[in-house]
Amino acid sequence: MTTILSIQSSVAYGHVGNSAATFPLMRMGVEVWPVLTVHFSNHTGYPGWRGPLLRAEDVAEVIRGIDERGVLDRCDAVLSGYQGGADVGAVILDAVDLVRSRNPAALYCCDPVLGDVGRGVYVRDGIPELMRDRVVPAAQLITPNQFELELLTGLGTSTLPEVLAAAAAARALGPDIVLVTSVVHTEAAPGTIAMVAVSGEGAWQVTTPLLPRTFTGAGDLTAATFLASYLRTRDVAASVARTAAVVHGVLDVTVRSGQAELQLVAGQDEIAAPSRTFEATRLR
Repeated sequence: MTTILSIQSSVAYGHVGNSAATFPLMRMGVEVWPVLTVHFSNHTGYPGWRGPLLRAEDVAEVIRGIDERGVLDRCDAVLSGYQGGADVGAVILDAVDLVRSRNPAALYCCDPVLGDVGRGVYVRDGIPELMRDRVVPAAQLITPNQFELELLTGLGTSTLPEVLAAAAAARALGPDIVLVTSVVHTEAAPGTIAMVAVSGEGAWQVTTPLLPRTFTGAGDLTAATFLASYLRTRDVAASVARTAAVVHGVLDVTVRSGQAELQLVAGQDEIAAPSRTFEATRLR
């Protein structure tokens, strides 16, 4: 049984953070231990929200309690997303060290949530530097969107060669595998969007139809799906192809529903067995 310790935000209404990762992971047959960093009524893209931002000490206490059950040696990976402050980032890094002390083969997958095209940077001051200097170097897998890749590396990504160069620069920070999401470049066919995965073994691109919407929580779903697939296959190309199929399927169900939030329950069959397949094209 694949097991993931997922340290992320949570919302009661909608699907972002752990609320976008936990059910899909379980639907894929993965055991997931969700640790919450916030518990809000809804995501912060709405005009208002309520609920607590958990203290870093409280997050650490939950992780300590899991360790006291003597089960962290069964943990295959740590997954993290939005980090509200440097203190929470430090707790996540401590958790990675703790898990690795119990299971040296465990991986750390970081979705370096910093911002997006159209919204710009939406995290607190200091978080981009924390990600670049401490968090990303500790991870084996990172899943930035195109905007975040540029922010982490300081490089432009308007062409496919530039995307590959920026991914190589991100790998030079420490991670072995970089999955770049929401990629739009000058060589792409109109009406498409891509994921580009780069590792020491090569680089691959998967292109899917561009849907007429933006989706909050899609990056969280992407990171969880890619990590789960990679843990099972250890095959980057197969994992990015599977991830593209799952995410496109869920987003298509969401568009057709007319709802604002990801339709994870309505689209759960797309998570377990996507209705479409997409080919991973080797770039190098």
